Amino acid sequence: MSTKRSYADGCAAAHALDLVGERWALLVVRELLLGPKRFSGLRRGLPGAAPNVIAQRLRDLEAAGVVRRRTLPPPVASQVYELTAWGLELEPVVRALGRWGSRSPGMDHDAPLSVDALVLAMRTLFAPGRAAGLDATYALRVDDDAFTATVGGGEFRIVRGTGPADVAVTAAGTVLNEVIWGDQDLGAAVDDGLVRLDPDTEAARRFFDLFPLPEPAAPAGAGR
Repeated sequence: MSTKRSYADGCAAAHALDLVGERWALLVVRELLLGPKRFSGLRRGLPGAAPNVIAQRLRDLEAAGVVRRRTLPPPVASQVYELTAWGLELEPVVRALGRWGSRSPGMDHDAPLSVDALVLAMRTLFAPGRAAGLDATYALRVDDDAFTATVGGGEFRIVRGTGPADVAVTAAGTVLNEVIWGDQDLGAAVDDGLVRLDPDTEAARRFFDLFPLPEPAAPAGAGR
């Protein structure tokens, strides 16, 4: 690691923090969990991080064996960053941390989310009980990204890319965040053209109800 800082602690959790505990490091991992990205894509997903900080975190993560660089074949021939197989094992860690954080009484659910963070939140918060009887495939067009989501058998899968779908859902990431976890009413968003459903069916509208927030943790001092 370029910072040379370490907890110097024999606990494996402490060593893990040596590897991914620097500011922005785990969010770089988050942005790569759904697939490779160019440096420009990472900058879009992490607008609060300076470019030099992102570059340093990538170097640190590459040195740790979490991230690797790859050059795409011609005619693209551009460089992308992707997680190694070991790096991909961090997904359940990121998702568990996200679920834990979403229970914080101080969590600001109206704060902006990157598109990848929004999709990972869907994976994290999917409630199988709310999907009873639902069997559908959704084409999600969020900002400049496209995803294919499948709901069936009490399971939820979502991957980057387009494919055959029963319903197309188109909206800005900020709008989806507000409709799913905020105070924006879905019907009003559809009427105002902020969300497009093609076709506008019950299955289309049920999609937005599949990702409830968990009960918030009791605030400090509660019950005393």
